[in-house]
Amino acid sequence: MFEGKDTVYMDKLKQNKVIREYLYIIVGATLVGLSYNIFFLPARLAAGGISGISTILFELYELSPALTQLVINIPIFIIGWIALGKDFSFKTLVGTFWVPFIIFLSAEIPVTVTNPLLGALYGGLLLGVGLGIVYKGNGSTGGTAAIAQIVKKFTGISSGYSQFIVDGLVVIGSIIVFSVELTLFALMAIYISGKAIDFVQLRTSSTKLIMIITEDEEGVQKLIQNGIDRGLTKIRSVGGYSKLDKTMILCVAEQTEAVKLKRLLQTESPESFVIFINASEILGKGFSLDRYSGQKL
Repeated sequence: MFEGKDTVYMDKLKQNKVIREYLYIIVGATLVGLSYNIFFLPARLAAGGISGISTILFELYELSPALTQLVINIPIFIIGWIALGKDFSFKTLVGTFWVPFIIFLSAEIPVTVTNPLLGALYGGLLLGVGLGIVYKGNGSTGGTAAIAQIVKKFTGISSGYSQFIVDGLVVIGSIIVFSVELTLFALMAIYISGKAIDFVQLRTSSTKLIMIITEDEEGVQKLIQNGIDRGLTKIRSVGGYSKLDKTMILCVAEQTEAVKLKRLLQTESPESFVIFINASEILGKGFSLDRYSGQKL
């Protein structure tokens, strides 16, 4: 009886996860397209990748950036399909078509930035946030973003630095068409975007890992269980200076719960040594799964 309900619950979680990932891709790809038309193209910044190539071709021949990106992305999409699998490739297909679509729709957008410094700063930030959101959905916007994902898979280099390396080659080549100053601004933009990608992927969680070293094991355990209703893990340890037996308690909590637990510990167990660490992502019951899933209530 309960096993059937658990299966339905897990299937629903998986379905919601897939829907959420595609929403990530669409939202992120929209930001990527807007960053191009608002910042990069008006400021004449070839900020790496296929978008940088389309900026160069627009400067030289006034070719449609949306059409250029779409045409160049086709062979790269085939490579991604072979290297990264069908599931990723279908998500990449969504991003590959969505970015040029947004660029086409926003081609006449009235809000633009022509200052190269502002374009590099804010364009790089918006681009990085967009790509980071897309990557959180396990997708890609095609082009060199897909190549960066391939590099990440086979080398272990982070998405941000993979993107920086691949795009840097395109930007350096833009010196032939644009001035050295504009090329340096473009390099600044892709560096900022790389940092923004890693920030979105690794530091958007408000979850805290709490490490508590204490001699009052039972008291701290009750504070956690009764105060914030979270589970915990105990690790036996020995004080390096005192040589006394202690207990290290590990607990993961949301931001508001961590603040509440901090106040409780300061009041009820002030002698405990406590460390709060940002947790980039938490998987398991109580976080990616409902804490009561599978329990016979």
